[in-house]
Amino acid sequence: MNDLPFLQHFIVLPVLLPLLAGALLIPVKQSRYSLKFACSVTSTILLWVLAAVLLAMADGGYWPDGIGVYLASNWAAPFGIALLVDRLTALMLLLTATIALAVLVFSARRWDRVGIQFHTLFQFLLMGLNGAFLTNDLFNLFVFFEVMLAASYGLVLHGYNLHRIRAGMQYIAINLVASFMFLIGVALIYAASGTLNLTDLGARVALLGNEDTWLLSIGVCVLGLAFLTKGAMWPLGFWLPGTYASASAPVAAMLVLMTKVGVYAVLRVWLAVFGNDAGALAGFGFTALTIGGMATLFFGAIGMLASQDGGRMAGYGAIISSGTLLAVIGQAGGPVLASGLYYLLGSTLAMAAFMLLVELTERIRPPGAALIAITMEAFAIEDKPEDPVGQGIPGTLAFLGLSFAACALVISGMPPLSGFVAKFSLFHALLEVSPTEGKVPGLTWGFIALVIVGGLAAIIALMRLGVRIFWASGDIAPPRLQFSEAAPVTALVALCVMLTLQAGTVFDYLDRTVAGLAQVTTYSERVLGEPPVMRSPQRGLER
Repeated sequence: MNDLPFLQHFIVLPVLLPLLAGALLIPVKQSRYSLKFACSVTSTILLWVLAAVLLAMADGGYWPDGIGVYLASNWAAPFGIALLVDRLTALMLLLTATIALAVLVFSARRWDRVGIQFHTLFQFLLMGLNGAFLTNDLFNLFVFFEVMLAASYGLVLHGYNLHRIRAGMQYIAINLVASFMFLIGVALIYAASGTLNLTDLGARVALLGNEDTWLLSIGVCVLGLAFLTKGAMWPLGFWLPGTYASASAPVAAMLVLMTKVGVYAVLRVWLAVFGNDAGALAGFGFTALTIGGMATLFFGAIGMLASQDGGRMAGYGAIISSGTLLAVIGQAGGPVLASGLYYLLGSTLAMAAFMLLVELTERIRPPGAALIAITMEAFAIEDKPEDPVGQGIPGTLAFLGLSFAACALVISGMPPLSGFVAKFSLFHALLEVSPTEGKVPGLTWGFIALVIVGGLAAIIALMRLGVRIFWASGDIAPPRLQFSEAAPVTALVALCVMLTLQAGTVFDYLDRTVAGLAQVTTYSERVLGEPPVMRSPQRGLER
C-alpha cells in the first residue's frame, strides 16, 4: 500500500464521481440528449471499473485483512468520517454499477428524454447508493440515504401520469416518515453509547450499563423500523408493489436495488453491533428478523398469486426476496449467510431484467388493450414517450420469451439457474448448522417450507402472466425493439447464467466475505487504528 498511496483515494471516488457528473449535467440543456447520455454513461462505466478495482484490492491482499479505510478530512475515527471497503462493500458497488449501466443503456432514446434532469438525478442516486455501501458511520448513512431518496423522488415521478403521481406521493410520504424514525434512532443510539461509528459502537456495546443498554435497544429498534421500511418488511412494505407498477421501467429496475440497501443496512448494523462480543445484547433481534422475514415472504407469495399486472408481480417478487434475505440474516450463520448473499446477487439481477422486460412485453398487447387501459385512467395525462420506431430484431418473440423464462426461473428458484442453486445451498446450510440435540428447530423447518411455497407461488404467477402475454393474445406481430433495449436485458440474463456456471468461484468469494464479516474485532482494529496522513515539509506525505 505504501508503494502506491494514491490508490487509497479510490475508496472515495464512487461517491465523488457521480456527484461531479450530476453537478456538471445540471446546466446542460435538455435538448442535448446525446451529450447528457454520453456523460452519464461514461461516469457509470468508470464507476464499474472502480468497483472492479476495489473488489480486486479487497480480495487480493492489498489491504490488511481485506479491509480498506479512508479517513475523510483526515480525521481519525471515531471522531471523523470513515469510509470502509471490504469484500461485501466492493461486491455491492459492482452490482450497483452493473445494473445502473444496463438501465442507462435501456433508457437511451426513450425514457431519458421525458421530463428534465433524468441523468442528473440518476447520478445523484448512484452517489447515495455508493455512499450508503461505503460509510461506516450511522449519521453519514442517514445522509447518503437522504441523497438517494431525494433523487429517487424525482425519478419515481419521471414521465408522470395519474397512477405514477399517486404512487409517488405515497412513496415520498412513507420514506419521509422512515427518515424521521432513522434520525430519532440515531439520536437515541448516540445518547446511549456516545458514538455513531459502527465499529466503535460494536466495541462499546458490551461495556454499557443497564440504563444505557435499554436506551440503545430502543434506539436500535427505531432505527430498524426505518431500515425495514426501506427494505419492505411486512407490514412496512405495503407501499412497494404500487410504486413498482407505476414507475417507469428503468426507475423500477433501480428500485429493486434500492430495496436491497435497507437489507444491507440491517446486515451491517446487526453483525457489527450484536455479535458474540456484545455481552447482554449478543444476538439481539435476530429471532425477530427471522420471524419478520418469514411473514414478509408469505405476504409476498400471496400478493404475487393475487396480481395480474407484471409490475405488481415484480413488486411482490422483490418483497419475497427481501423476506428471504431478512430471515437469512436472522439465522446469523456463516454458510447460511453466504447462500443468502448468492441469492441476493441472482435475484437482484433477474428482477432488474424482469422490470425492463415488462415494458417490452407490453408492446405485444393488441391495440384494443391499450385503448381500454387509457379509458380506465379516465383520460388522465400520460407523458409516457411514444414507442420508438426501432427495428425488427430477428427472433424478437423468441428473445422476449426466453428472457422471460430465464427471469422466471431465477426469481422462483426453479432449476437449473442461479435461483435454484441459491435455494439448494441455503437449505443445505440451514439443515447443517441448525440441528440441536439431533433435531432441526421448528422455525428452521417453517422457513424452508415458506421458501418452497414462495417459489411455487412465483412460478405459478409468472407462468400465468407468460401464457397471457405470449399465447393468449391471438395472432401477434413481433414488437419492434431498439438494440439499446434488447442488449441490457440480454446482458443481465447472461450474468444470471454466468452466476450459475461459476457458482463454485462465486461461493468461494462469498465464503471469504462472510468469514471476514464475523471478525468484528478485526474491523475495530482496522478502522479505529487507521492513522491520519501526516504532512512532513521534508518528506511530503507519509503515514
